[in-house]
Amino acid sequence: MTQVLDAAQAWLPRGMAEVERRLTELVGGHGEPLGGEATATLAAGGKRLRPMLVLLCAGEAPSEGSVRAATAVELVHMATLVHDDVLDDAPLRRGRPTVFARAGRPAATAVGDLLLSRAFAELATPAPDDRRRVGLLAAASVALARGELAQRRDAYENSISAERYLERCRLKTARLFECACLIGGEPDAAQSETLAGFGREIGLAFQLLDDVLDVAGPPERTGKARGTDLLDGTVTMPLILARERDRSLGALDLRGLDPAAAEEICERIAATGALDWVRADARARVEAAKAALRSAALDDQRRALLTMVADGVVERYS
Repeated sequence: MTQVLDAAQAWLPRGMAEVERRLTELVGGHGEPLGGEATATLAAGGKRLRPMLVLLCAGEAPSEGSVRAATAVELVHMATLVHDDVLDDAPLRRGRPTVFARAGRPAATAVGDLLLSRAFAELATPAPDDRRRVGLLAAASVALARGELAQRRDAYENSISAERYLERCRLKTARLFECACLIGGEPDAAQSETLAGFGREIGLAFQLLDDVLDVAGPPERTGKARGTDLLDGTVTMPLILARERDRSLGALDLRGLDPAAAEEICERIAATGALDWVRADARARVEAAKAALRSAALDDQRRALLTMVADGVVERYS
């Protein structure tokens, strides 16, 4: 993403800095431990890919409205991560102790709720476009909740299909990427359809490549133990494909795994060659997203910058 910032040096870094300033302002000032834990969550960092997409789709010289929309999208993303860590009993996020691990379940739940409420408060203005943005972000938030519930229903189920898994990813991951593109773009039907498809495909590619990293590691890069998804009972695309090549993987009972057993299963998944297939699928989705941009009603700069973002989704895992 550094290349994208450099290519749009005249305006994008300034817009991203303003988003960061708004995030800091919105999560602080709520007392301890709520504000302190929310601030610590923000300080843990992140790629800020979703707010970058908002600003890129909004175009050069982002307005106050697009900065607020970018801030709101990132707050929703942060909230889902905190709540996910509660549901997963996760000890680490980005190599640091989670809010759940530091402060316990009630505090982490409250921090996630705070971030979610701040997201929608950021869009609470009488401007007509903000009403549209509230609707887009609300719909994406509902999709995130549906995706999370689907993941809980599928927990430890080692027979789910690739189609079922991809639909879950569309809801839980890709829908917020799609929202980021739409919430920043203009309310033009043809452009909206293109941007939504672009966001959806790179969001799916992003998730598929995260699945590869969970299996392949290493922990110092992912910030969590190898095989964390397996330990949570979450069946992802690498295992789904590996089952077709190594039938014994389909008979696995994921309940009661310890870290050593999860790492052994990761080795068995990798030995099937499934990771290469997942990488290829992710790259194909990125190429499809880029191809759609070539016929979109976008200025040359926005098209080029969004293409660089799509390439960056793949390259950061290479």
